[in-house]
Amino acid sequence: MNNNTFPQVKAAVVQAAPILFDREATVEKTCRLIAEAATQGANLILFPEAFIPAYPRGLTFGTVVGSRKPAGRLTWERYWANSVDVPSSSTDKLGAAAREAKAYVSIGVIERDSEFSRGTLYCTQLYFGPDGQLLGKHRKLKPTAAERLIWGEGDGSTLTVLNTELGVIGGLICWENYMP
Repeated sequence: MNNNTFPQVKAAVVQAAPILFDREATVEKTCRLIAEAATQGANLILFPEAFIPAYPRGLTFGTVVGSRKPAGRLTWERYWANSVDVPSSSTDKLGAAAREAKAYVSIGVIERDSEFSRGTLYCTQLYFGPDGQLLGKHRKLKPTAAERLIWGEGDGSTLTVLNTELGVIGGLICWENYMP
């Protein structure tokens, strides 16, 4: 088979730390990392799960079944306050960075439900096109273990598959591929 029939794809898999619980600073850092990957020729740029505002590894938010400590409530409030509304000025900035980079970008965010409850958070994967448009979002279907204390379950309606000139793009978040 002739290799010229397949598009050339240069993917950047970003391994970086967010600015913990600081949405605006992490969005700015993300935009810089997108620009840096683009200077290396990347046309597909991938970020980790829950990059904005952070994956809360090791945090309990003061919870045990049946109660929550006041300090945990304050930690939860900070986490919620720094989560991402979709769409918002944060997603606009990410889209602008994708457009400047002329690249597809996929990034994990903690999404605040701005349509129904305002209290539910979702572990969400966002997809931006090289024109800067938000092409889709996917809410994690089944948060793993204690993640269920902080994130709601997606319902499958946001499973995203994109037909692009690079090929078909889609993804699952963390252990979703293990969940029946």
